[in-house]
Amino acid sequence: MSLEKSQLYAEIVQQGRALIEGEPDLIANLANLSALLWMRLPQINWAGFYLFKDDELVLGPFQGKPACVRIPMGRGVCGTAAKLGKPQLVADVHQFEGHIACDSASNAEVVIPFYLQGNLAGVLDIDSPLVERFDQEDLDGLQALVTVLQESLS
Repeated sequence: MSLEKSQLYAEIVQQGRALIEGEPDLIANLANLSALLWMRLPQINWAGFYLFKDDELVLGPFQGKPACVRIPMGRGVCGTAAKLGKPQLVADVHQFEGHIACDSASNAEVVIPFYLQGNLAGVLDIDSPLVERFDQEDLDGLQALVTVLQESLS
């Protein structure tokens, strides 16, 4: 990880841990983490969470423009990440088969599933208007934040 990005994500993880430590409420924690990401990450236009409910993803706490409320499992980048149980790092969403355009200004996306007590709880979703905005360093840094979230709620 480049020093600049590694430092940014180290700070985000530290701040995220401080925000959610000792708070058992999932929605409160997701709201604070989405606000933190919105505040700290440059060149993004959406940061938030979708929650897994009744075999689909339902909009949770976020920062940015209004978004799609429900996403079927396996559809779009979020639904694919949730169904496969694997993070999705998409350089150009317009090249992603089945992409759901909640905001036509979004061009790149990173999505990371998160789990509570071993069960899928939802996904962290971050969009950018810049093609190729996210790379492996972003994915690793965001995965570290998701790990903090999972550990705090276990």
